[in-house]
Amino acid sequence: MLQTPVLLTSRLIVRLLQHNDTTAIVNYYNENRAFLEPFEPFRPANFYTRDFWSQQIEKSMIEFGYDRSLRLFIFKKEEPRTIIGAVNFTDIAQGILYSCSLGYSLAEKEQGNGYMNEALQAAIQYVFNDMNMHRIVANYMPRNQRSGNVLRNLGFVIEGYARDYLLINGKWEDHIRSSLINPNWRLV
Repeated sequence: MLQTPVLLTSRLIVRLLQHNDTTAIVNYYNENRAFLEPFEPFRPANFYTRDFWSQQIEKSMIEFGYDRSLRLFIFKKEEPRTIIGAVNFTDIAQGILYSCSLGYSLAEKEQGNGYMNEALQAAIQYVFNDMNMHRIVANYMPRNQRSGNVLRNLGFVIEGYARDYLLINGKWEDHIRSSLINPNWRLV
């Protein structure tokens, strides 16, 4: 059986979803739907259902097993059955690139507590040390300065500006492109 990461910080548990998390993930996205909608791709109606997430959990495990993605969710240690956020590493490429893309979200009511910074520190350490990624790319919309601040605090460096880069909530949005390089990358 594939060993999936469970990352522990002082206040958080960051891990892949399990089959018994379907209610928690549906609750997370339903409770934060209006808050997250302006920053995320258009979601089909079934995105907010247990059936959809049952399939997604299985897909996430398969993708992790084939080194294609790492889709982690954030839980407070004091509430280990309630999801407060997501951290996704997708577009994982090995070969000459050793790179991945980072995306994340945090519940509206948990904003401003440092949870995302804490979760991302642990997740980035795992991606750099255990997965041996050389580069993590993260993009954010210019109007989302909170996200820009999180990335800057983690050491991400702005590399450029991409016009009409991603289709967010049905509209093409400009994005600021940034990256973080693994200073301890090793050829294995």
